[in-house]
Amino acid sequence: MPRSSVVTSTPAPARLLRVKAWVGFTAMSIGMFMAILDIQIVASSLPEIQAGLGIALNQLSWVQTAYLIAEVVAIPLTGWLTRLMSTRGAFLACICGFTAASLACAGSSSFWSLIPARALQGFCGGALIPLVFSAIFLLFDGLGRSRASLVAGLFAMLAPTLGPVVGGFITDRYSWHWLFLINVPPGVIVALLVAWAIDIDRSDWRCFGSVDLLALPLLAIFLGSLQVVLKEAPHRGWGSTEALLLAGICVACGGGVVRRSLRHPAPLIDLRAFRDRNFTVGCCFSFALGIGLYGAVYLLPVYLGLVRDYGALAIGKIMIVTGAAQLVMAPVATFLERRVDVRLLIAAGYALLTVGLVGNGFMTFQTDFWGLFWQQLVRGAAVMLCLLPSTALALSGFDAAHIPAASGLFNLMRNLGGAIGLAIIDTVLEQRTPVHVASIVARLLAGDPGAARLVGLPTERFTGVPIGGVDEATRALVAPLVERAGLVAAFNDAWLLIGGLVGLSLLALLFRAPSRR
Repeated sequence: MPRSSVVTSTPAPARLLRVKAWVGFTAMSIGMFMAILDIQIVASSLPEIQAGLGIALNQLSWVQTAYLIAEVVAIPLTGWLTRLMSTRGAFLACICGFTAASLACAGSSSFWSLIPARALQGFCGGALIPLVFSAIFLLFDGLGRSRASLVAGLFAMLAPTLGPVVGGFITDRYSWHWLFLINVPPGVIVALLVAWAIDIDRSDWRCFGSVDLLALPLLAIFLGSLQVVLKEAPHRGWGSTEALLLAGICVACGGGVVRRSLRHPAPLIDLRAFRDRNFTVGCCFSFALGIGLYGAVYLLPVYLGLVRDYGALAIGKIMIVTGAAQLVMAPVATFLERRVDVRLLIAAGYALLTVGLVGNGFMTFQTDFWGLFWQQLVRGAAVMLCLLPSTALALSGFDAAHIPAASGLFNLMRNLGGAIGLAIIDTVLEQRTPVHVASIVARLLAGDPGAARLVGLPTERFTGVPIGGVDEATRALVAPLVERAGLVAAFNDAWLLIGGLVGLSLLALLFRAPSRR
C-alpha cells in the first residue's frame, strides 16, 4: 500500500465515531426542538382546547403555566440528573417521559387530566434543552463545536417560527389531540438514535443524595401556591381565609427553599450567584423577558379566538410574524452582540419589546392581521436583542465550573417570569372585564355615541336608550356586543400592564456593575 494513502486516510473507527456523534447530536436537537415547539404549537390552539374540554377562561392559562412551572423545577436539576444517570441516560429518561406525557395529554378528557400530563411534559421538556447545549461541549471541539452550536441554534429558532402555523394546521385539519400525538413517532425515533449513538460519560448513582432533594417539593409547592394566590386572591378577596392560607404556604415554602439553598453544601438552586451584581441585573431582565414573551404568546391567540372567532390555522398564520422576525433577527443580533456594548443592546431590545407590547394595548373588536402586524414584527426583532446581551451580562463574570449552575438559575428566572405573568394576565382578564362592561353600559344609557361605536352599534341611528327602556329582543342583541367590547378593553389593560412591567425593567441598568464586553 502506498505510504501517502496511509497518511491521508482517516481510520474507519474514527469516521464512525464522528458519524455517530453527529447522528446522536442531531437526534438530541430534534428532541429539544419538540420541547420548544410544544409551547408554541399549543398556543395557537388554546381556544379549541378550551372548547373541547370545557375549560373556564380563568383556568385556560394553566395549560401553559403547568408546563412552565414544571420546566422551572426541572432546569436546576439537569446537572444533577446528568451526573446521576449520564448524559445518555438522562436524555433517554426525559425524551421517553416527554413522549409518554404527550400521549397522556392527547387522551385527556378534562382539565384535571390534562394539567398533570402537561406538567410532566414540561418537566421532561425543560431538562432536554440544557442537555443539548451541554452535549455541544462534551461531543465536539474547535470547528465542530461551532457547527454544532449553529445546528442547535437553528432548531431552537425554527420552533417558535413554525409552531403557530403547524399547530393551527394540525388543529384545523384534524383535532387538538394531534398537537400531542405528533410528538410520539419522532419521540420514539429520537430515543432509539440517542441510545445507539450517544456515549459521552458514565452514570454515578453514588451522587443520588448529593443534591438537596428536600428543597424540590418546597420549590414545587412554592411555585404552585404562588400561581393560585395570584389567580384566586383577587376573586375571593386578599383578606379571605383561603388567600391568607395560600399566601402563608407560599411564603413558608419559598423561605424554606431560600434557607436550604444558602445552607446546604450542594443546594438545589445556588443562590450565591446573586452576589454578582451583573448576574442579578441580568436575572431581572430574564424575568421581565419571560413576562413579555410568554404573556404575548398567550394573549394574542386567546384574543383572536374569543374576539375574532378565528380558527387555529388562521391564528397560526397571524402569529408566524413574530417567529419569522426572530429568525431573521438572530444573525443580526449575534453580529451586534460581539461588537456593541451589552448595555446599549439591552436598552434597545427591552425598549423595543415594550413598544411592541404596549402597541397592542389599543385594539378593538375589528383589529386584524395588519392591525397586529407591526407590533409582532417589533416584538420578534426585540427578543433576540433582549436574550443575547442579557445572557452575556449575567454569565460573563463566572468561571467555567460555575457557569452551569448560574445558567440554570438565569433560565429559571425567565420561566418564572412567564408563569407569574400568565397568572397576572388571567387576573386582569377576569377582574377588568366586568368593570369595563359596567362602564360601557353606563355610557350607552347616557347616549354616548363613542360607546356605541366601541360596541359596534350604528352610531348614525344611536340616540341613547328610549325612555321606556330596552325590550328583550334588543337586550339579547346588544348584550353580547357589550360583553365583547368589555373583554377587548380588558385585553388592552393586560397588554399595557405587561408592557409597563417590561419597560420598568430598564431601571435595572442603573444598578449594573462596571461594563463588561
